[in-house]
Amino acid sequence: MADAAIIDAPQADADPSDILAPDASAEHPSRDRDALIPQLARAVRQVEAGVKRGAASRSTRVKLQVVAMLAREERARVRADSALTDAQRAEDLKRLDGIAMILAKAASREPTLLPLLGEGAPITDAVRERKREMLLAAGLEPEVEQQSAPEPESSEPLAPQVVPPSVRRVQLAKPFLEPDFSHIRRKPERDRLAGFDLLSPLYLSFEVAADGKPACMPLPEPQRRIAPGGKELMLHQAQLVQSAREGHRTFLLADEPGLGKTAQALLAAQAANAFPLLVVAPSVVKINWARETERWVPGRRAAVVQGDGDALDAFADVVVVNYEVLDRHLSWLERFGFRGMVVDEAHFIKNTRSKRSRHVLQIAAALRERIGNPLLMALTGTPLINDIEDFGAIWRFLGWIDQKEPNAELTDDLEEIGLTPMDRGFYPAARKAVIDMGIVRRRKIDVASDIPARRIADIPVELDETEVRSIRAAERDLIDRMLRRYDAALLQRTADHDAAIDDELIRRIARSEVETQEGGTGENVFALARRIGRAKADLAADYTAQLAHSVGKVVFFAKHIDVLDTAEQKLAKAGIKTVSIRGDQTPTQRQRAIDAFTTDESVQVIVCSLMAAGVGVNLQAAADMVIAELSWTDAEQTQAIDRIHRIGQSMPVTVWRILAAQTIDTRIAELLDAKAGLVGRAIDGTTGDEPTSGDLRLEAVVGMLHDAVAARARRA
Repeated sequence: MADAAIIDAPQADADPSDILAPDASAEHPSRDRDALIPQLARAVRQVEAGVKRGAASRSTRVKLQVVAMLAREERARVRADSALTDAQRAEDLKRLDGIAMILAKAASREPTLLPLLGEGAPITDAVRERKREMLLAAGLEPEVEQQSAPEPESSEPLAPQVVPPSVRRVQLAKPFLEPDFSHIRRKPERDRLAGFDLLSPLYLSFEVAADGKPACMPLPEPQRRIAPGGKELMLHQAQLVQSAREGHRTFLLADEPGLGKTAQALLAAQAANAFPLLVVAPSVVKINWARETERWVPGRRAAVVQGDGDALDAFADVVVVNYEVLDRHLSWLERFGFRGMVVDEAHFIKNTRSKRSRHVLQIAAALRERIGNPLLMALTGTPLINDIEDFGAIWRFLGWIDQKEPNAELTDDLEEIGLTPMDRGFYPAARKAVIDMGIVRRRKIDVASDIPARRIADIPVELDETEVRSIRAAERDLIDRMLRRYDAALLQRTADHDAAIDDELIRRIARSEVETQEGGTGENVFALARRIGRAKADLAADYTAQLAHSVGKVVFFAKHIDVLDTAEQKLAKAGIKTVSIRGDQTPTQRQRAIDAFTTDESVQVIVCSLMAAGVGVNLQAAADMVIAELSWTDAEQTQAIDRIHRIGQSMPVTVWRILAAQTIDTRIAELLDAKAGLVGRAIDGTTGDEPTSGDLRLEAVVGMLHDAVAARARRA
C-alpha cells in the first residue's frame, strides 16, 4: 500500500538491488535522464540503513520524504517523455520501482514514516531545501516553487449585514462591553518539538494509537445530579456539568446520539454562567433548542433568529441561529457580548472552506478576543464522516489549534511528553493530550444500560424482472464506459507493461467518474442508486405496512422525494395513517408531524427524508425502522437510526434495511458495514483494519471496475 502511494507498484518478483542498477546494455541519450535516479538510489539506501539502525532521525525523515516526492515526479516525467524509446522508458520505470520498494519496506519498519510517503504530506522548509540540494547534485536546475498562500481567514462578510431592532436596543442598554483580559493568550513556545509539523501527527495519533477505550477526558464526580427544573440527570450528564462548574471551558461533546447532548450543553452554560449563550444549529432543530431551554433551565429565555431577525428578542439568555443565515448576521454576532457558544451537529463545519465553517470560526475567534475564557462546545455524535482530519475545523473552533499549529496549552502538553513524532511512544501520549483538552465521548452501551439493544436486519427483495434487466443493463453500461477508459490508458504505456491489475489507475478512473457524474449525462452510480430506490419503493412500503399492522408505530426513511411520495401513497391505500418530515417544511410543520406521531395513536408511520430528519428528531415512540434507500455514509445511517435508539426508548430497536438483490445495492450495504469502524477507531478506541476512504460512492465504483477487470483477466 505504501509504495503505491509513491509511484506505481513495482513488479512483485523484482529484486530491488538489480532494479537500482542501470542496464549497461541499454542505450542512453546524452540528456540528463541518468542524473537523478542514481542520486535517489544512494539516498534511499541511506534511508534504509538509518531505519534499520533504529535511527529514524529528522534528517532521515526529510530524506525519505524528498525521495518519495522526486520519485513521483520522475516517474511522471519518464512516462511523458516522447524522446525515450520503449526500452529506455521501461528501464527507468523499473529502477524507480526498486526505489519505491525500498522506501515502502523502510517505512513498514517504522509506521510513523508512512504519512511521509503520500502526496498530502506537509512540505517543510527542510524538505524544500533538501529537494533543492538533490536536484543540484544531479546537475538539474530546481524549479522555482510557487508558495501557496495560506488559507485566508474569513474577512468577508459576503452578504449585506442586518442588525435586528432588538439588538440595537440591547446595545443602547449596554453601550460599553469591556474586553476580558483575565485569560491571557500566549504564543506557543517549542523546545524539543521545534521544527516539527505537529498537526499531522496529532491526526495520526487518533488512527494508530487507540487504547481500547472511548476518547474521553477525565471527568469529576458530580456534586449534585438534580437540574434547576428538578429533573434528575444521568451520571454521565452530571459529570460534564460538574466539569464546567469546576472551570473547564472547551468541549467536543461527542456522545453517541440519544444521550442528551442538548441538555448537557444548556446545563453546562448554567454552571459556567455563560449567558447570553449563542447556539448555532441546523434550521430543523431551532425550535427544539427553544423547547429544551425551557425544559432544562427554567427561568432562562430562548430566542430564535428567523430571517433578518425582525422579531428577535435579543434580551433572551439563549439566542439560536441556523447556519444558513449566519452570513447576514455576522457583524452583530461578533460584537454582541456572548459569553458562550454552542455549535450543534458540529460535523457540519468539517470543510473549513465552506461558508458556514468560516462564519462559525470567525465568530468563535471574535468571542475569544472579547471574552477571556468563553464556554465553547461542539456537539456531534458523528465527529468523523470521511477522514480523521474532519477533526480539524472543530479543534479550530474550540481554539485548540490554528491553521498551522496547536495552541500554547496543547503545545506545552506535547513538550511534556518528552518525545518527538519520530518516536512511537509520542502518539499515544499525543492522543491523550488532545483528549484532555476536552473530548467527551460516551457510548450508550457504557452509560445507558436501560436503553435496549439494537439490531440491523437486511431484507433482500427481488425486483420486477423488467426493472432488474434495466438496472443490470445500466450497470453494464457504466462498467463498459470505465473499461474503455482503463484500456485507453494502458495503451499509452509501454508494450511490455505488466499485465497485473493496476489498482491505482482503477481508482483514478473511478474518482473521475464520481467527481464528474453529478452534473453529467448518462447512467452513473447516483442514477443507479436512485433507480434502485424507485424500484424498491413499493416493496419497502408493503413491508412497512406489514410491520405497522403487527408491531405498531414504524419510522420509514428514504432519500428521494419520489420514493417518499410512492411510500405515502402505498401506505394510504393500505389504510395506514401517516405523517412526514421533509426538507421543504417549516419548523412548525415539522414539529407538528413529530408531535402527531408521538402522541396520536392513529398515526402509525412517519415517512422521513434521510437528509431532513436525520438530526434533531426524537421518534422513540417507535422501535422499528425501515430504511428503503441506503445512505452514502455510515454516519448518516447512524444518525437516522439514533432517532429511535436513544434515551426514552423502552423497547428493543430493529432496523430493517431493504436491499435489491443482485444489484449494486448489496455492495453499498457491505461498504456501509465495512466503513462503520472509522469513529470506532478514532473515538471509541477500538482497533481494526487500516482506515480507507469513507466515500462509499467512490468505493462502490472502484469495486465494480476492479471486479470487471479481474473477471476479464481470468477469462483471458
